Amino acid sequence: MPDFIPKRLTLLGSTGSIGTQALDVVRAQPGKFTITALSAQSNADLLIQQAREFRPAAVVIGDEAKYAVVKAALASQPDTEVLTGAAALADVAGRDDVDVVLTAMVGYAGLLPTVRAIRAGKTIALANKETLVVAGQLITELVKEHGVGLYPVDSEHSAIFQCLVGEEQNPIEKIILTASGGPFRGRTAAQLAQVTKAQALKHPNWDMGAKITIDSASLMNKGLEVIEAKWLFGLRDDQIDVVVHPQSIIHSLVQFEDGSLKAQLGLPDMKLPIQYALGYPQRLPSSFPRFSFLDYPQLTFEQPDTSAFRNLALAFGAMRQAGNAPCVLNAANEVAVAAFLRDEIGFLEMSDVVETSLARVSYLASPTLDDYVQTDYETRRVAQELVGRG
Repeated sequence: MPDFIPKRLTLLGSTGSIGTQALDVVRAQPGKFTITALSAQSNADLLIQQAREFRPAAVVIGDEAKYAVVKAALASQPDTEVLTGAAALADVAGRDDVDVVLTAMVGYAGLLPTVRAIRAGKTIALANKETLVVAGQLITELVKEHGVGLYPVDSEHSAIFQCLVGEEQNPIEKIILTASGGPFRGRTAAQLAQVTKAQALKHPNWDMGAKITIDSASLMNKGLEVIEAKWLFGLRDDQIDVVVHPQSIIHSLVQFEDGSLKAQLGLPDMKLPIQYALGYPQRLPSSFPRFSFLDYPQLTFEQPDTSAFRNLALAFGAMRQAGNAPCVLNAANEVAVAAFLRDEIGFLEMSDVVETSLARVSYLASPTLDDYVQTDYETRRVAQELVGRG
């Protein structure tokens, strides 16, 4: 193996589930990565702790009300600049002393910093699927224009990416994204109507943040991944399938034109795809637990139920409609999930908010970046009105 050239990392969303696991990877690979910048939206305490350990050149706290707390806590660390606000977030994403930007922020907020990083020529390790959901065509055009690498961190997209290495000359017939089915697999719509927040936050296989856990329970997360996959791998709408695989061992599959299937397998541990994206093109040694077939004598598969879990059908529909429809889907879902987590609407009402928003927000076939920003704003207004009426 050739010597690994150390990489300078900026972690956007360093206090979330992906961000904290990325720092675990950095700790386990001494000398291979240095941290240039860290950001968090509101978890000032953990951001301060991380900054003291990794001593980055900059930290950004999104919540301006907590800026003074972070600034004071790091006053004895003059080499670390403390910043706040959206403009600062975009700034650190494009600084000269950065090689790789890991975008691990949750939701639409990751779009503009990712655009800034691409325009600055940075390699992108993408954990923020909403960036490609909202503005897939724009992002892929920017990646091509600036010649940057964009490496997926989601376990499903990482699996597809790994299956495609060495297959550049072989066209894809289709890809199959696997889904665990979440905690409510097999339940009817009537049963889903009674689901509580506490039940929805208990994922059977993965340890994730609240928003993505709810998305997984409603299958919206899989819908967002379907749209992301279209842009990541340059696929037609009819080249993407979803299959429910409750054990979460096969992370996704690629079928080639000769009918052959390649799959990537492993235990459900996000540190593996994170490390692969950060270390690419090299596979770095790790002490992660190893998968054994003897521990999983049965791997099962089933069709997703899109009548009970309407979000997956809504996502496929938005992908086929294209334009700003996926942006509407994403913004309405973010509002709906936040309302569900505040106990303001029920589990099935999240799909109602998304579906109605898709019908009400003006459709644009060829949106610009400014159009995406406006669509997101307008959709959130519409969706919030729907939540309020509920």
